[in-house]
Amino acid sequence: MLRQHTPPPVAVAVYTWAMTSDDATDDFEDDEPAGDPGADAEMETLEGLPFDTDALDVEPNRLAAATKVRSFPTTPGVYLMKDGAGRVIYVGKAKNLRARAGSYFLRAAAEDRRTAELVREIRDIDYLEAESEVDALLMESRLIKDVQPRFNSDLKDDKTFPYLQITTHEDYPRVEFTRTPRHKGVKLYGPFTSAGSLRGAIVVLQRIFKFRTCTLDIDASDPQWRWFRPCLLASIGQCTAPCNLRISKTEYRGDINRLRTFLEGGKRKLLEEMRAEMLASSGRLEFERAARLRDEIKLLETLDQRGDLEEHVQPEVFLVDPKKGLAGLAKVLGLAAPPRVIEGVDIAHLHGNETVASLVQFIDGLPFKAGYKRYRIKGVSGIDDFKSIHEVVSRRFSRLVREGASLPDVFLVDGGKGQLSAAMAALESLGIEAPCVISLAKREEEVFVPGKSEPLKISRDAYSLRLLEYVRDEAHRFAQHYHHFLRRRRTLGE
Repeated sequence: MLRQHTPPPVAVAVYTWAMTSDDATDDFEDDEPAGDPGADAEMETLEGLPFDTDALDVEPNRLAAATKVRSFPTTPGVYLMKDGAGRVIYVGKAKNLRARAGSYFLRAAAEDRRTAELVREIRDIDYLEAESEVDALLMESRLIKDVQPRFNSDLKDDKTFPYLQITTHEDYPRVEFTRTPRHKGVKLYGPFTSAGSLRGAIVVLQRIFKFRTCTLDIDASDPQWRWFRPCLLASIGQCTAPCNLRISKTEYRGDINRLRTFLEGGKRKLLEEMRAEMLASSGRLEFERAARLRDEIKLLETLDQRGDLEEHVQPEVFLVDPKKGLAGLAKVLGLAAPPRVIEGVDIAHLHGNETVASLVQFIDGLPFKAGYKRYRIKGVSGIDDFKSIHEVVSRRFSRLVREGASLPDVFLVDGGKGQLSAAMAALESLGIEAPCVISLAKREEEVFVPGKSEPLKISRDAYSLRLLEYVRDEAHRFAQHYHHFLRRRRTLGE
């Protein structure tokens, strides 16, 4: 039964998501959320404000539905649009029900070819509240599959829509985003209407259930896996590192089963079971297990405070097939295996008075925004890219060593031989055995490696070069974004 409409609360809490900072005691705002502020600004403004029907532009036969939206809450949930016969013709999700549903009764929606036909048929509208945006995303998917509304029909026919896929035939099942779901050996959830929201949800859920998303074929009975080096996700507590056999097959599958219970709408049941298991673990003096369950429960209970899903999203369109790019890099750079973690660094200036740097991180060839860092350069006067690179590399690697974290497989510097030499000098001053450090010069897209005066010969169309360009360009974008933020704040006195 649909929830009765009641007047919305006077005040609405606004939650933000802050990412872990790097060198927090030394740097000012070293990290920022994955989503760029200002993206989708019009929708953000609409979602953040109460909907005002004084701005409505609707025909009389839709006025009742438009007026009804005024009583919608400003919380996450799904909205169900109905035609004159009372049939549900469209289901959508929202982080702010009143604002999102209300947007369909504005003039822009009636004129937009993507929504015009739907808007003309709306005669009534209802909603179901959800505890968080993640819950709303999953609720939307289940309702669309069950009700099959006419204006969501593309989800039934078009196989390019995204799914969340959990493998079932492996010792350590993995969770995947896919547009080409398998028919055997997997449990499918979806389809979902928004690839960006699904990717963001996977990142949020991975912080809770700590499942793996890699493509490794892990054999729990093979002791050699104990010598495998886990990726950075294990270092930041976002994966239990089954690749290193740090977790038993039984315990890991327990995590996957809890994830499946959540995905299937059993959040309350799941929390009850987890609380009981936490108490039982404590009673057995398994305090580490009890503490982990306590943390997972807290994260589940505060899903509504995890911020906008789009902030967690990884880019949807990639410039290069990651697997081909990584395989090409291994061949070109003479690596024993394709690199798993690539980091890139770039420098930006504000008239020589303000120098900032960015560091981006790619895992398995894809951007990992939780690993992005940003720095204010402190020990350099004026414009000096070489010294700035030296400072950033020193700060980055000294922290990794201090915390016992894994070094990146490939470290990419934006620039030529001079910038590369500065990076190598920084590593030598720290006494650190350098990983594969390279630089990429913009003009001719030349790749330089230590000890060679001439660049590597790589085809301009090679997957390996395109992947490096992707990392370099992302580092440049991130540095410029931080640079512009500081400039605006200085100009406006913020």
